[in-house]
Amino acid sequence: MRTIYIKNMVCDRCKMAVEQVLQRMGLHPTKVDLGEAIIEVDPSTEQLAQLRTSFEELGFELLDDHRQQTIDRIKAALVKLVHYQDNQSARNLSNYLSTELRQDYSALSKLFSEVEGKTIERYYMELRIERVKELIRYDELTLTQIALRMNYSSVAYLSNQFKAITGMTPSEFKGLKQNLRKPLDVL
Repeated sequence: MRTIYIKNMVCDRCKMAVEQVLQRMGLHPTKVDLGEAIIEVDPSTEQLAQLRTSFEELGFELLDDHRQQTIDRIKAALVKLVHYQDNQSARNLSNYLSTELRQDYSALSKLFSEVEGKTIERYYMELRIERVKELIRYDELTLTQIALRMNYSSVAYLSNQFKAITGMTPSEFKGLKQNLRKPLDVL
């Protein structure tokens, strides 16, 4: 068994696309998750080159660098928390990441800041705001319901954070005719 790390996987469709590539190449994935896949056999040098090309055609990147693998695992864990668990973690962010990645948070934080040029907390805040934008666009929940769902302490706190990140209030965003959401892989 071997784990390979893949950059820019941010949704279930990404997981399906990666699984299809691996199946097509005969690498028999046993598990595909955001940012990684476990395959039964070690790929040959030729298969790795093919895999790299196939992934790049789909907008993914096969990661070789250990530091970049760790960064991608941090991002995948945060995307999972914000988009698939609706940020309903009872633990704080540092405990969540330490547990998910089985590494010391201070080391993760230092690495993330060095490589990405922003803190984990800033990235997490940006992810949360993108999720809030998505929920606002769906127009199914009130801002109070969104704040509750996304685990904000109040609507005022959500609004302040939203304005700090986007430069506009949630109401102003809702009134826009254009979609200003950012793809998760460019955050």
